[in-house]
Amino acid sequence: MTVIATTQPRAALTEEARAELTALLGDRFTTSLPVREHHGKDESYHTPCPPDGVAFANSTEEVSAIVKICAKHKLPVIPFGTGTSLEGGIAALAGGITIDLSGMQQILRVSPEDLDVTVQAGVTRKQLNEHLRDTGLFFPIDPGANASLGGMTATRASGTNAVRYGTMRENVLGLTVVLADGRVIKTGGRARKSAAGYDLTRLFVGSEGTLGIITEVTLKLYGIPEAISSAVCAFQSIKGAVDTVIQTIQVGVPVARIELLDEVQIDAVNKYSKLDYAVAPTLFFEFHGTEAGVKEQAEMVAAIAQEHGGMEFAWATRPEDRSKLWQARHDAYYAALALRPGSKGWPTDVCVPISRLADCILETKQDLAESNMLAPMVGHVGDGNFHLVYVLDPENPAELAEAQRLADKMVTRALEMGGTCTGEHGIGYGKMAFLEQETGEAFNVMGDLKRAFDPNNLLNPGKVVRV
Repeated sequence: MTVIATTQPRAALTEEARAELTALLGDRFTTSLPVREHHGKDESYHTPCPPDGVAFANSTEEVSAIVKICAKHKLPVIPFGTGTSLEGGIAALAGGITIDLSGMQQILRVSPEDLDVTVQAGVTRKQLNEHLRDTGLFFPIDPGANASLGGMTATRASGTNAVRYGTMRENVLGLTVVLADGRVIKTGGRARKSAAGYDLTRLFVGSEGTLGIITEVTLKLYGIPEAISSAVCAFQSIKGAVDTVIQTIQVGVPVARIELLDEVQIDAVNKYSKLDYAVAPTLFFEFHGTEAGVKEQAEMVAAIAQEHGGMEFAWATRPEDRSKLWQARHDAYYAALALRPGSKGWPTDVCVPISRLADCILETKQDLAESNMLAPMVGHVGDGNFHLVYVLDPENPAELAEAQRLADKMVTRALEMGGTCTGEHGIGYGKMAFLEQETGEAFNVMGDLKRAFDPNNLLNPGKVVRV
């Protein structure tokens, strides 16, 4: 749990800079220690690293003004949404000012005919879907946490619906971004296709605040399906569950969600969410479409599951039952921690080509069986992505070392199989070494881009690439 130092020294918040930020924001700029500590810690195991001050912005214009002050005084700037990142992405490794965007909660425009919406960066996914409730539309990207849409864009989030609807990369049409010198640019637009110039939108999606601060996002929307049905299926073996996923994808069933919970995780979910599923490797499914289409999808998947040792489907068709099912899935992290009161979680993820998913999961499970670590497994396995959370005592060096060994081995295995070091958690500073291993010379090109956009290395320094 050691913070990785950046190459630049920690900046000092001068009285002049403090005065300028206070003049701009009044009591929306603070150096209160509890507020700073809150903004220096995400949901991960990484050591908290608070900023020197926190600025609460309400508009793109205010973000621009804050960034200009910070640029003038050579203060690093770290954007903050809801603090649900998992690789230390909001830690103020070189000090500086955190810009909290959570107050930017305006839904600026909804165009039902065009199936798109523009929101400020602080709008959360649940807030947007609540606003859309009476329009017959919804925004499907669901990482579990009620994250801000700006943060989801910055980390290229995905989640349980990605197998059908894609990730943030596929669903962001355009952005408003504040650059390192305070300039405001707009990228992309509302057209569904364009051949106009460099695709700056995709460049900022997933940049984790290192190239610019996203303040507004234009997103695709989708019609709420006529029929939605969820099901739970337990399996005799984890191989049978994973093989069911692979065959389902390969035959082209347009399933909306396929989530894997291993026997350790399903036991935790049962205890935490007061459910009574069989303690066995389990798949959670969801099917979207017409009544006839959902019925056909379900029958096809049920037949595939039966071939691979699947038990009877337990159905959830009423909205309240589906909500309970998926809330239990989203609470899996907290359920895992509840298996060992007082513990902390070390979450990690990888993603591999679907054809290598069974190999990667089975070899990882074998490593866990040979270790003494408690590490429940969950996965958005429909797109080859799975997660472990090592449940450990952060004060126990032996446990930390074992978790690091196993996590490193899992990532190395995924890379050898043609996969990636992270399917959705992002790089932050926790996986920088693996990003370099994965991308080779392209890692240096990313550094060149960082220097071009941010020559003074003030935007979330110490994350994603080394400068």
